[in-house]
Amino acid sequence: MSNKPKILVARAIFPEALAKLQESFEVRSNQTDQIFTPAELQKELSSVVGALVAGSERIDASALSGAQGLKVVANISVGYNNFDVPAMSAAGVMATNTPDVLTDTTADFGFALLMATARRITESEHWIRAGKWDQWSIVNNPLGMDLHHSTIGIIGMGRIGQGIAKRALGFGMKVIYHNRSRLAEVDEKACSATYVSKEDLLRNADHVVLVLPYTTENHHTIGAKEIALMKSTATLVNIARGGIVDDFALAQALKTRKIFAAGLDVFEGEPTVNPELLKLSNVVLAPHIASATEKTRRAMVDLAIKNLHAALDGKKPPSLINAELFKV
Repeated sequence: MSNKPKILVARAIFPEALAKLQESFEVRSNQTDQIFTPAELQKELSSVVGALVAGSERIDASALSGAQGLKVVANISVGYNNFDVPAMSAAGVMATNTPDVLTDTTADFGFALLMATARRITESEHWIRAGKWDQWSIVNNPLGMDLHHSTIGIIGMGRIGQGIAKRALGFGMKVIYHNRSRLAEVDEKACSATYVSKEDLLRNADHVVLVLPYTTENHHTIGAKEIALMKSTATLVNIARGGIVDDFALAQALKTRKIFAAGLDVFEGEPTVNPELLKLSNVVLAPHIASATEKTRRAMVDLAIKNLHAALDGKKPPSLINAELFKV
């Protein structure tokens, strides 16, 4: 019988990373990648001292109710709206995430999604595959919206938002932004970005990109009222979290052409997608893949493992969320 500490790896990870964990821990792994039900997760957590999870695992008071020995849960994600941090703190469980290592990759994808949305790339591909190329002419080709010399409005100006802003400068775009707090002057200059109210951003931006974290306060940051402020020629891109946008209101706005198009990498109720969105041609859909390059996903897993090791070795994890739990 092993004397190694027991840990749970709740989703499939790279085999090399799993083997590395097995050197130090007795690992209960889920390489089949079947998402646990809440009851299954509760049972799995009850017998381990640490866990690696992804956004699909909700860590709340219920999940922790039988986890008397649990010391740390390491999220393989920068976002952690799947964590009830107060409940984890109350249970004495350290919560960690994986910031920084995915910033550039996610900013790249955000800009790629913006370009695909504005220039109607997926819609155009569908027409080619359907053999309809010969039905288009100069005036009824899939005419898109320019990015160069347009105005991009970024809501949520953290590391990723700033990365998108810097990419926009290469297209000669004017950058405006709204954030919970204004950036330092040096950071605004680095991005050539101007702080505005959310309402002014929505009224003036040709392209709106959402990169803010999900919180109760940020739920439906963009709904019918906000969409009504936008230009009819504007695009909306969400690489933040599901729930930031009212997907039903967005579907109605796209259907009636209140805005030009949308690009979505995240959705309310993932992995379910609002069926109204699936019926529309003026929306580009991606399955939450903004950080999905091999190099970045490996870096995320490595950081999660470092967080796990540190916590179980009595050290402060590199990216501890509830830092009040760590005592020197």
